[in-house]
Amino acid sequence: MNLFQKLLNTSILLALAVSMTACVSTVLDVDNKANQPIAANLVSDMKKRKMTPADPILVRIFKDESELEIWKRDRTGRYALLKTFPMCRWSGKLGPKTKEGDRQAPEGFYHVSAGMLNPNSQYYLSFNLGYPNKLESALGYTGDALMVHGACTSAGCYALTDAGVAQIYAIVREAIRSGQSSFQVQAFPFRMTPENMARNRNDPNFDFWTNLKQGYDILEVTGRQPQLSYCGRRYVFDATFEGGNPRNPLASCPPLLSAENDVVAARRVSDERKMEAILASGTVISAHAYSDGGMHPSFRKLLKSRGAEVLAQTASLKNVPVSRPDAALADPHTPGE
Repeated sequence: MNLFQKLLNTSILLALAVSMTACVSTVLDVDNKANQPIAANLVSDMKKRKMTPADPILVRIFKDESELEIWKRDRTGRYALLKTFPMCRWSGKLGPKTKEGDRQAPEGFYHVSAGMLNPNSQYYLSFNLGYPNKLESALGYTGDALMVHGACTSAGCYALTDAGVAQIYAIVREAIRSGQSSFQVQAFPFRMTPENMARNRNDPNFDFWTNLKQGYDILEVTGRQPQLSYCGRRYVFDATFEGGNPRNPLASCPPLLSAENDVVAARRVSDERKMEAILASGTVISAHAYSDGGMHPSFRKLLKSRGAEVLAQTASLKNVPVSRPDAALADPHTPGE
């Protein structure tokens, strides 16, 4: 059998496999999914914001809002929001992941390098968050292979549609190819506003979320990526310590040689006062109730109006990318696989 015949047979087998699994991708899409160019509209948006595909990126994830943000560094050296993607599925509840099998999607700060990108993922394309990080490992948290991926199904991961993760993967790929050794992922329970902090004031994870908010505020106020250290069983941001960076995340923090940024400190104090005023007013809205994870409202709306079968057969509806069929898609509160 000559080389051409072997390649032809391989293509036929691959096409059959695709059709048997009801995947809507073509053979060409499957072969080149990890090498798709950045979408033209995103390249245009970068140009308007004085960014290029080569500029470093940062990712933020919000569970309650079911949204993933891509930030990019612009010509001023500051990070700015490029695009917000609706998430199709996440599992568990608000709060950190602590053990294997708890169905929790991680919350915290992570760094993703080139080796953590998976172009051959069973969920179209994916990248590993790097859970557990150094702090989580020291705390004894367990679990692995926690991903951002396609396929709209989740068991501890953050799932987008295939179309959505393809756009994100292309942006990530080009930043890493251009020299960014790793990019930071910040995963939050919700947008860390005074209103949301007040709404969740009685949650057992509130102290942990207050710690996460310190890193959230740095990017919001300064446009800089926060620098991470770990001590005292928590994250410490933008700190310089006497004797160098602490090695044991569980030990008490050594004396600090640097003070908190004045602008960031002012933001923190202002937000704390707003939160206390909201609590004092007695108008706090109760925390969001759910049985398992969530789905972006745009997907829930499409599911209700079009039905699961139509969603399964549609590559995209207007601005909302839709993935292939999945049991979790039929009911956003049903656990994923």
